[in-house]
Amino acid sequence: MSTAKHRMRDKKMRNQPINVTYSSQGSSHWRNGGDAPTGRGYDLSPHPRGQGSSHSGHAQRGGWVRGHQREGHGGYPQALPTHITASAFAKARAAEVNAMLTAVTKTTGSSHVFGALPKHMRRRAMSHNTKRLPCRLRDMANNMLEKSQKAGQKVKKEQSKSKSRKARRRHGNMLLEFNRRQRKNLWLETHIWHAKRFHMVRRWGYCLGDRPTFKCYRACYRAMSSHCLIQDMSYYCCVELQGPEEQLLATLSKLTNKEAGPTFAAAMCVSGRRQGSVVVYRAGLYPLQPLGPVTFLWRPRTQGRGGQEDQGRGGQEDRGGQEDQGSQGSTHRQLWIWAHPTMKTDLLPELQAVCQCSEAVLPPAPLELPVPQPAPTPTLAPGPGACPEAVQAPASGSKRKWSSKEPEAAGPPAKKLVGYSTISATTPVTWRSSTTGIVISDLTMEMVRYRLIGPLSHSVLTETLAPATHSDATGKSRPSPFWWPDHCRDDCNMSLHQQQAGVFNMLKGVYSTAEVPAGSVLGLTVDDPRLTLPNKRSKAVSDFRKAQGVNEKRRRELMLKGIPEPLSQSSLWDRSVRDNVTHNKMTDQEVNRLRNDVLVPGSRLPTPLQGRVPVLLVQQSGKSQGTEMGSWGTGWDLLLPKAWGMAFWVPLVYRGVRIGGLRMSLKHAQNKGEPHFPHDYPDCPAGARFQEEQEAELLAKFRRRPPAKRTNYIKHGCLAPFRCPWQQLVEEWQLIVKEGGGEEAVATMEQEVTTPQRNFTVLRNRKSLRQLSAWCRPTSSKCQRARNLGSTPQLNRNVAASLLSAHGGSSLVWTRLSLVTKGQPEQHALVCVPTAEDLQLVRKEPGCTGPQEPLHTDHFKSRVKRPRKKDHNKPGTSTSAKPENKQSDPASTSVPSVNPGPDPSSSSSLTNPSSSCTSGLTLGLWPEPLPSVTSHCSRVTLGWVTQGDFSLSAGCGEALGLLSVTGLLHTLLRQPDSQRGLVLLRNPGSLQYRFAKINIEV
Repeated sequence: MSTAKHRMRDKKMRNQPINVTYSSQGSSHWRNGGDAPTGRGYDLSPHPRGQGSSHSGHAQRGGWVRGHQREGHGGYPQALPTHITASAFAKARAAEVNAMLTAVTKTTGSSHVFGALPKHMRRRAMSHNTKRLPCRLRDMANNMLEKSQKAGQKVKKEQSKSKSRKARRRHGNMLLEFNRRQRKNLWLETHIWHAKRFHMVRRWGYCLGDRPTFKCYRACYRAMSSHCLIQDMSYYCCVELQGPEEQLLATLSKLTNKEAGPTFAAAMCVSGRRQGSVVVYRAGLYPLQPLGPVTFLWRPRTQGRGGQEDQGRGGQEDRGGQEDQGSQGSTHRQLWIWAHPTMKTDLLPELQAVCQCSEAVLPPAPLELPVPQPAPTPTLAPGPGACPEAVQAPASGSKRKWSSKEPEAAGPPAKKLVGYSTISATTPVTWRSSTTGIVISDLTMEMVRYRLIGPLSHSVLTETLAPATHSDATGKSRPSPFWWPDHCRDDCNMSLHQQQAGVFNMLKGVYSTAEVPAGSVLGLTVDDPRLTLPNKRSKAVSDFRKAQGVNEKRRRELMLKGIPEPLSQSSLWDRSVRDNVTHNKMTDQEVNRLRNDVLVPGSRLPTPLQGRVPVLLVQQSGKSQGTEMGSWGTGWDLLLPKAWGMAFWVPLVYRGVRIGGLRMSLKHAQNKGEPHFPHDYPDCPAGARFQEEQEAELLAKFRRRPPAKRTNYIKHGCLAPFRCPWQQLVEEWQLIVKEGGGEEAVATMEQEVTTPQRNFTVLRNRKSLRQLSAWCRPTSSKCQRARNLGSTPQLNRNVAASLLSAHGGSSLVWTRLSLVTKGQPEQHALVCVPTAEDLQLVRKEPGCTGPQEPLHTDHFKSRVKRPRKKDHNKPGTSTSAKPENKQSDPASTSVPSVNPGPDPSSSSSLTNPSSSCTSGLTLGLWPEPLPSVTSHCSRVTLGWVTQGDFSLSAGCGEALGLLSVTGLLHTLLRQPDSQRGLVLLRNPGSLQYRFAKINIEV
């Protein structure tokens, strides 16, 4: 046999098993199932190695020869085997069959799909056009063609097409990534939900939603007017005070004053029935140095160990870590103070100093709460009489795809940050005093607070929340790691819970949330709202048919007297209960598993033992200023334990509420006619910081615009378009009154430049505010309220002088301005005093728009060096001063006719390029220091607007601002009785004055 034939045979037999390749001598018996030869030296190959036998001619004895050989030289043995073994025979045949299948199915390296065709069907054109092949071979040919084309290209791993670009760019461990991104700015529990639908901003150490990404301003207003709007107010800080009631009232009295309104010692608030609000000052410095407004809530009094609440938490004190001291006696009280986050840095040190709480208490070690064992979950839905505890959720630590054969994870999984978890574990959040016995705790991010605004807020709550179901006798008898079975062991607790549930169900028969007294507090324990989540999003409405069984007498008593004091109690006050509810919260996966096991889709899920949550409902008052839209903006605040934010947020959204952000909070306060913190509190440290940040932000936005597209505020007669120089305003008005208040006094202010020092205050004395409100007494028109002048003295110079001497001349008064005609006030608009000609004009033409401000001259326009053509791309050329040879410019040497103040064309300013008047100039803005702010325009400035817009609730343009008390009294004394309280308002970028009326509400 030739060498080529041997190579062809070896190529075909490479995949044959050893028992197929054999020698002809004595091998026929072995391959047919006989005894196989043994020994490593037995040669099974057909061609012995090491022998120089020739392959030509006939094959040697025992060799392999192709085809049939004559003369009996075929090498086939004639003798048959005497016996065969079945197992060995079957094994040999199976090996041959496998070898045959492998040889048939596996193609060699040089074979092609065309080799499967007979020779008479093979065409060279088939390699270029696969359609010439039979149908059964076309797919194989196309695959081979693609492989040959991609042979020279670099193969790139393709990702799954089912994943979107967002999913492909997602971090491998999203939980760790989210925890890392919260190091600088905390996230609320609803952050992910808001980030998908809102423009997020970084404010006060938090990442908050500012406004939605879609247009919904009027829709949100309609929701606040006719339905419900919800906001996440969890970024507000809570400070807890515990101690004897006498010590708490004595120390807190140093921070407030009765002249400004009810304090922490108000009777309705101390009882715990109502929530109070007060403006806090530095200790003993009223009316100077205010810190800002706070809201406070007292825990209702208990009756010692035998009281309703104390018995209910008897078993919780051993597990709760730092337990509240409400059970030590009736004099030991607990108080929550809620403040804006930007105010916390000023309030907390002041409370520590007043209460003498300098001893820091290290936080307790984290508790290892017992994890409940998983119980078998039945597949049948429970009937009406079935016990809700019969179905228990699986363990909270179970895997997503759990299998009994899979081992547990090697390491602990990443833990989600809940609450104020970015601070160090060793940072103290509790301080106590051995002298006063008061303990101060920082509960920031320890609770979730939602605000529901609208007349149907109570309907949304009654449809979303359901009072907790009672625990069965079996759950009461055996020990449980959850708080609710221990709470149900006391009959007094269950009686109180039934009364609270009855009052809550009574809200279904209330027409509007405003019918409930403002500040009412209702404690309640509810079931997990995820168990009653509807399949579709619907709009909650009032259904009076549900309230047919409600006692009408009790409902009227609720509307008149409010919620009784015992019903304001809640287990949310106990730290142990809050921690127990937080750590034993069911995950969404477990809730979905329960929902999947229910046979009837949409039916109510069984309530597990860990599905009871203590909450607090606090009623928020609505609009009290003006006669239009009374009680507009009323609603409820919902207080929850931490980690339950999304569990309540999604069910509330499914009831058809609108969602608002920070901008809607500002509009809500503006439509109510109330000051908003920190925007309308310039005398507080937080308000001063806010104005500085706002000025820097607006100035940067102004400078980003090209000079030709900016508003030239110098020509419009606006000295400070991005801030309000309050201190300079009150000082100038003091000088005006001191000089006699005539034309000469105003003229003397033209050349005086003062250095502002912040020592002004906002007038909050209620008696003085009532007098000013009565003296304004505008004529009857829309957006006004008639005043009762029975107990108010008539305005004259002596009464005005006594008022100024009592409060000082450096006081501001917060006012609400309503435009008489059309117009839309803007932020930082000027409030000016109308002249006698203006009053005469409005008397003749009541619908007139108002006078106009003459156009001012920009003296600094020639000083601002414009970029040359060759230096157009060089930075810093637009704010540098011009050289000295520009003093002959006629525009720079002209004297203005309307624009008083320091003459920028004086020789001292022109000869010194680095003087304060020419350094750092911005086209269209006055440089520092500012000239007289009162006499700069043709009308004397009285104050500025902090926020303004067209009010949808009033139907006219409204603005909220601050005026100088000295200037206001000076103006009211010179106005006729029929036109008192009439002022002029002008936007910073306009020359048009518009008439407005002053409303001072108490």
